[in-house]
Order: sequence, then structure tokens, then C-alpha cells
Amino acid sequence: MTETYRGSVGYDHLLSRSDAPLEGPGTLELRDGIVAAIVPDAGGPGVRRNRLVLPALSNVHDHGRGMRTLAFGALDDALEIWLTRLGLEPMADPYLRAVVAFGRMAESGIGILNHCHNTQDVRQLEAEAAAVKRAANAVGVRVAFAVPLLGANPVAYGDPAALYARLPEAEARLLGQRAAGIPAFDDQLAVAESLFDLQDDLFSVQYGPVAPQWVDDATLRRVAERSALHGRRIHMHLLETRLQREWADAVYPRGLLHHLDEIGLLSPRLTVAHGTHLTAAECELLAERGVSVSVNASSNLRLRSGIAPVADFVASGVKFGLGLDGMSFDDDEDGLREMRLIWHLNRGFGVNDILSRERLLQAVFFDGRDAILGPGSAMPLGPGSPADLMVVDTARISRDVIPGRAGILDLLLTRATKADVDDLWVAGRRIVRNGTLASLPLAALEAEFTDRARHAARAVDWPSLDRIAQATRQYYGCGCHTGRATMPGICTADPR
Repeated sequence: MTETYRGSVGYDHLLSRSDAPLEGPGTLELRDGIVAAIVPDAGGPGVRRNRLVLPALSNVHDHGRGMRTLAFGALDDALEIWLTRLGLEPMADPYLRAVVAFGRMAESGIGILNHCHNTQDVRQLEAEAAAVKRAANAVGVRVAFAVPLLGANPVAYGDPAALYARLPEAEARLLGQRAAGIPAFDDQLAVAESLFDLQDDLFSVQYGPVAPQWVDDATLRRVAERSALHGRRIHMHLLETRLQREWADAVYPRGLLHHLDEIGLLSPRLTVAHGTHLTAAECELLAERGVSVSVNASSNLRLRSGIAPVADFVASGVKFGLGLDGMSFDDDEDGLREMRLIWHLNRGFGVNDILSRERLLQAVFFDGRDAILGPGSAMPLGPGSPADLMVVDTARISRDVIPGRAGILDLLLTRATKADVDDLWVAGRRIVRNGTLASLPLAALEAEFTDRARHAARAVDWPSLDRIAQATRQYYGCGCHTGRATMPGICTADPR
């Protein structure tokens, strides 16, 4: 890890708050991991050429796989179909897997992230967590590690019998074995408790019940109780897809969100990912309870989940932030491009203004941080604030602009990409310098990781995988996940 920086960061423009004009020119004085002072520059505009200083980006929801899912054969499709191929990911060294992912994010200006961990070996979760911590410290980013808790509905939402009936016996048996290696929830919670001892200044731990459809109610209640008792945060997927919405409505006729509220899960300590199929009334409830949401625009489009109801978030006051979910457009981990996608999807069409620029900036640069680290973690970028900041070089995005015709923030929201990120500081350490990760040789690590993954990749029975995907598509298509398929005439299973 690089040493804590002690010195000055000059700028033309500074975004210290989302609801205030840009400041500048001037200098940030960094000391002991915080911003010690802001010194206005008496030299006038242009003294610090082409430098826009912003708070470091926060990635509220990611999985830190290192290898992009497309690269190992999990092609973009509906989430439930995509999941049938997620197991194709080659086994990897957990440190390399995380350090490559975190390094790429850092070069995008992301200094704070939630790592929603997908374990590759449930028997090695503690070792994997320690490796992820080592990767976070090596890169120099702040990471909240969500300990995965799962085991309910391991094959499909609801009774998988109709799914098994559509498959050859060997493949049905293979699917049924998914549940066999999953530890009991009591054992998973015991591991989670042990991992809280790993926490340090850059690495925190959270409960990570993966989603309501994958965790039993008793475990969700215990997580809610422990969260309240110890003040620990919770990170969970919620209503990502239409099929999950249908399952929830069938299983919880009084409402899934009402149920989660009754068991104490909804609180300012909870961040939920996606929320693509939340209703307006549910958004009101989340706002009342102080729950934060990760908006994962690219992922929701690539996995055919839909568009998050950001208009309802804005109307109700739900706090939200940006999440890449390991599924950014172009597979480039570009936080600035993701911000622009959220902006254009949710700004409003025609003259219907929904998401203001100020509200977007508040979400991306401030509320997202609170969603990861807890309420009150975000503060205006200025004296006393953590020295978590990025510098965007504005030369490229402004090179053809007639002076005075377009503002820096207009250009940021229209043109900026990770290619324009010049520097990134986290806790006063300069971990990206001139657009390149300074703390580690990322290119060499990526090459090593990719080479190892290719060697570890096993032969794939593609016809079998295709049959499983097709059977899964039919299972959900006929409504088996809602229980309607048990009615005569609605679902007829194909003979084996």
C-alpha cells in the first residue's frame, strides 16, 4: 500500500457538496488521511489547468469477481437463466480474483465499495474473506465485505419438481445436489460472526443474506436481531426481477416488504441492491425506515431485469447510490459512464423533470458512501473530511468547447469516462496516479489471473447446460415459481 500523502492537491474546480456551485481554483491540503484545509488560489481561473476534484466514487453493490462473467460463458440473459451458467467460473486464487477487480474499480475513480461476496468454496469462506481483505489493503480501497448467507430455494424459486421433470434423470440429480454442499444456516452465521474480527480502517464486515428467496425467515430474523444488537450493517438483494416479484407476491400475500418490516430487517443499517420491482408504496416504507438502495442500471439492462423506479425513490425520499454489480456496459467497470446511464434513464423524458442534477450528484458522491459505510459517513469535501477524492482531467472532454458555452458538470455528465480519471486518493493515499493504479502492477496481475483462469477452466457439457437453461425458462414461463403450476392444465411436465 502507498504511504499516506502529506501535501497539496491543486484544482481548477472542486465539487464539495451536491447542492453548491463548483468552487475554485484552489488547493486541498491533505494531512494524516483527512482534508486539513482548503486554500483559495489568488491567481485566478486557470491556475490549476484541467483539474476537477470530486469525492471518490462509491460502488454500492459489486461482486468483485475479477473475471467478467461473459469471459467464462455466462452470457447476458434473464437473471434466472444466467444463473444456470454462473458456476462455469473457473476456480481462482481469491486474492488475485479480488485484487484485479478492486484495481480496475480504483482506476475508474471508485474508492469505496460493497463487496457482495460470492464464495467459490463454502468450506473456505474464512480464507476467502482474509484474501479479500488483503486485496483491499493492497489496492488501498475501502471495502465493506458482505458475508453470504444462503441456502433456501437452491435450485429455483419454489418447488423444483416441475423443473426436475423436464430434465433427464442425471441432470435432475445434478441440480438436486446443489443443496447438498450448502452449510446449515447456523453454521453460516457462526462463520459470519467470526469474520467481524477481520475489520480494520479500510475493511469492514456486514451480514449478507443474499436475498429473501434464498434465505429462510428464521435466519432473516436472527440477522435483524444481531444487526440491531451490535449496530452492524446488512446488505441484501431485493426484488431484482419480475419473477422474484411474482414469487414474493405468492409467498407473502400481505407483502414481502411488510413481512421484512415486521421481523425488524428494515432499518438505516440495511442497504438493498436493485429494488427494480419495488412499488411506490414500498418505496415510501423504505424511506420511512431509512433503508438505502443500490441502483444497478447496466446490470438491470444486461440481465433483462428492468429499470429501477428512481422516480419513486426521488418522490419518497429513498436514498440511493450507484452500483456496478460486476456487469457494467462494455465490461469496463466505468463508474462515470454508469453515472451517466443512471442520469439519462431517470432524468425524465420530454419536459417531465424527475431526477435533478443535484439529486444525482448527491446519490453518486454522498448517499452511496453512506449506503456502504453507514449514515453520517459522507460529508462535504472540505476541512475535516476523509481524504477520499479523485481528480478528473477535463482536457479531453472540454477540448472543443467554446469558452462559456458548457459548464464542467455538463461535460462530466455528458462525456467523462474512466479514461479521464487522473488521480485517486483514499484515506490520504494516492492509489491511482496519472490514470494508472499506483499501489500495484495491475496489468501484470490481470495477465497472471487470466492465464490461471484459462488453465483452470474445465470442459463444458454445453448440450446439458442448454437443456437446464431451457427447462428453467419453461419452469418460470409456466408460473411454477408462484404455485399456480400445481393446478391442473396450467403446467404439463415433459416426460423424461
